[in-house]
Amino acid sequence: MIDARRARRPLTRAGRGSIPTSVARDTIEIRGLPVSCVVGVYARERDVPQPLVVDVMMETSIEDAAVHEKLRETLDYAAIAAQIAFLLESCRFRLLETAAHALAKLLLAEPAPGERRAPVDRLRLTLTKPHALGGRGVPSLAIERDAAWARATVTRETKKWGTVDVIHELRDAGIYRLNVAPGASIPLHVHRVMQESELVLGDGLLCQSRPAPAGSVFRWPHGAAHRYDNPSDRWQTILCVDVPRFLPDDEVEVDGEPAEVAPDRAWEAE
Repeated sequence: MIDARRARRPLTRAGRGSIPTSVARDTIEIRGLPVSCVVGVYARERDVPQPLVVDVMMETSIEDAAVHEKLRETLDYAAIAAQIAFLLESCRFRLLETAAHALAKLLLAEPAPGERRAPVDRLRLTLTKPHALGGRGVPSLAIERDAAWARATVTRETKKWGTVDVIHELRDAGIYRLNVAPGASIPLHVHRVMQESELVLGDGLLCQSRPAPAGSVFRWPHGAAHRYDNPSDRWQTILCVDVPRFLPDDEVEVDGEPAEVAPDRAWEAE
């Protein structure tokens, strides 16, 4: 006779909802995300953004999120969409292949110290140029990559105020994550060559001595003095795009007051 109480016992003590990692294969998808991006090799394409459509399928584990019901243990698709839109709108690409490569590296990188999300283990990314052939066809590019591919090339540099993750450097741009330690500050500085765009990834930062909530976008004109302060007890992260890629001699610390630069329109889900 089978003891019903024994029959109901879980097969593992790893916790509720635990299943072998070899079985777990969860995916979160974003389909049909419209973004404007400078991408192309022809002169007419180098200065005018054109529409792209992004589809991405990300493999991760939703086990902890399903048990604990905490957003930080899965992928917040609104936050992911904001990073996708920010990166594509801030960089200038010659090829769709280059854009896909850069975007895959960002999404597959280990979560930053200031991010509260699950890691992405693998993805399939499709970029479509709906108007490229004038209505006679719709070209697209699809790639599949895993986390090992991306993380093999991401490097981390130590700064006085925290760390910098070098996600990817292109011929014309660099993609970085600035990780500001608790109680630390990125000092007031200017750029005279680089065009710098920044997306705040967490809540708790001050920019120009004012609160900069997650999703805030700043695009700094040449010579605009700016700084960040982290008064919180957690690491805070800023996604940064420099055009051209980072030039050490072009980050010049200055005295005085921060420039009055209004935040750019943040990406928002409708």
